[in-house]
Amino acid sequence: MVKVVKTLRHKITSHSNIFDDTLQVYRQALTFVVEVMDREFPNLDGWNIKAMTQAMEKLIHATQKNPHPKYMDFDHLFYKFPSYFRRSAIAEAYGILKSHRSRYDKWLKEKEQAEREGRRFKKKPPKLQFRHRAFPVFYKGVMFQRTGDTTAKIKVFHQKDWVWITIRFKGQDLQKRGVINWKENNPSLVKVGKKYFLHISYQKSVALNNTPLSQQKICAVDLGLNQSAVCSIMDVNGTVFARKFINQAKEKDRLYRMTNKLKKAQRQSGYIKAPRYWRRINGLQKQIVNHTAHEIVRFAQDYGADVIVFEYLDHMKMPKGFYGAKRLRFRLHYWRKQGIQQKVTEMAHCQGIRVARVNARNTSQLAFDGTGVVKRKGKKDVCQFSSGKIYHADLNATYNIGARYFLRELRKSTSEREWLSVEAKVPSLARRTQQTLASLISFHQAMCQIGA
Repeated sequence: MVKVVKTLRHKITSHSNIFDDTLQVYRQALTFVVEVMDREFPNLDGWNIKAMTQAMEKLIHATQKNPHPKYMDFDHLFYKFPSYFRRSAIAEAYGILKSHRSRYDKWLKEKEQAEREGRRFKKKPPKLQFRHRAFPVFYKGVMFQRTGDTTAKIKVFHQKDWVWITIRFKGQDLQKRGVINWKENNPSLVKVGKKYFLHISYQKSVALNNTPLSQQKICAVDLGLNQSAVCSIMDVNGTVFARKFINQAKEKDRLYRMTNKLKKAQRQSGYIKAPRYWRRINGLQKQIVNHTAHEIVRFAQDYGADVIVFEYLDHMKMPKGFYGAKRLRFRLHYWRKQGIQQKVTEMAHCQGIRVARVNARNTSQLAFDGTGVVKRKGKKDVCQFSSGKIYHADLNATYNIGARYFLRELRKSTSEREWLSVEAKVPSLARRTQQTLASLISFHQAMCQIGA
C-alpha cells in the first residue's frame, strides 16, 4: 500500500487583501520560532515533531503550568496567536532546521573529502534562512469550517484581532479530478501574485500491483538529449511489444530562444534577476514535464504495463566547455529529467503502477544486441553498431534499461549456484554496467541448458 496525495487549488473570489495581515503575522512567527529553535537545539538527533512541539511551547508560550517561559516576547509580539498556527509554525521550523543541518553536514563531508584528496574546495557552506515564503494551514473545525460546496468560514488576523470571516471560492469537479471518495485534509492559504487560493489536499491508500515476474510487462523509459522520452514495452523474455517517441519541438525551440535572450541580457547588464524571462522559461519547462509525464503513463496504461523503469539520475556533472546559454540549457535539461521522473511516479502510483530505477552507466553506449560499444555520429540521437547497423540511440538505451530491470529481479529469485553456472556461460552478467538486452536473452538460453 502506498499513500497517494492530490492537491486541488480553489481560487478565493470574495476576498483578497484581507489575508495579507494573516500571512505576514504567520511568517513573522515562523521566523521567531526558527531563531529560537536554532539557538536552543544545536542537535536535533533523537527529536521528532511531537516532542519538539512540546519543548518549544514550553520555551515560548505562557500557560497556567508554565507562567514564565524563557522567551516571553512571543506572546507579546503575537497576541492571541492561535495555538494551531503556533504548532504549525513549530513543525515547519523543525523541517527547515533539519534540512539545513543535513545540507551543512553534507557540505562538511564534501570539504573533508576534498582536503584528503588535496583538491581545492570552492563550494560555500549553506546558510540558514530565517525568512521563508511559508503559507499557514487552517485546521478543520478550529480554523476552517465548511458552510457549503463553495463557501466556508476561516479565522484570520484582521484589524489587530483574530476574527471569523465567510469566504467564497471556486469549486472543483471531484469526480473529474478523480478524488471523489478520497479523504479531505486541512486546507492551506496560498498567495499567487495578488490572488489567494485554498489548497486542499486529498489522500488515499492505493495497493500497487503484485504481478509475478514471469507475467510482468514493463515500460522502459530513456530521457534522452534530443527526445524528451523514448519508451518501450517489454516482457521478461526480452520481447518488445511497442515503442513510443515523445518530444515537444515547438516548446524546446521557444525555450532555447528564451535562454539565449536571458544570457544576452545578462552579458549586457551584468547579473540581473530577469523575472519575465524566468517566468516564461519555467512555464515552458512545466509544459514539457507535464506533457511528457502524461504521455508516458498513458502509454504504460494502454499496454498494461506493471512497472515503469527509469535510469537512476546521479548528481548533475557539468561537462567541460559548457558556458553561457549552453550551460544554462544543460541545467534545465537535468531539472526536466528530475521533474518528469517525479511526476510519473506520482501519476503511476495513483494507477497502482510501480516505478523502478536501474544503473544508467553504459545503457546508451552498449549495443542491445551485445556487439559492444556503439559509435555516435553527428546526430546525437543516432548511433552505429560495430556490425554497421544504424539505430536510434535512445531506443537502444530503453532495451538495455528494461533488460537490466529484469536481470536484477531474476537474480533475486535465482539460487547462487544456478546464477554462477549461468554467469560462466554469459560473462556480461558479472557486471550490471555491462548488461544489455542480449544478456537477458542469453540468460534464458543458459537456464534452459542447465535445466533450471
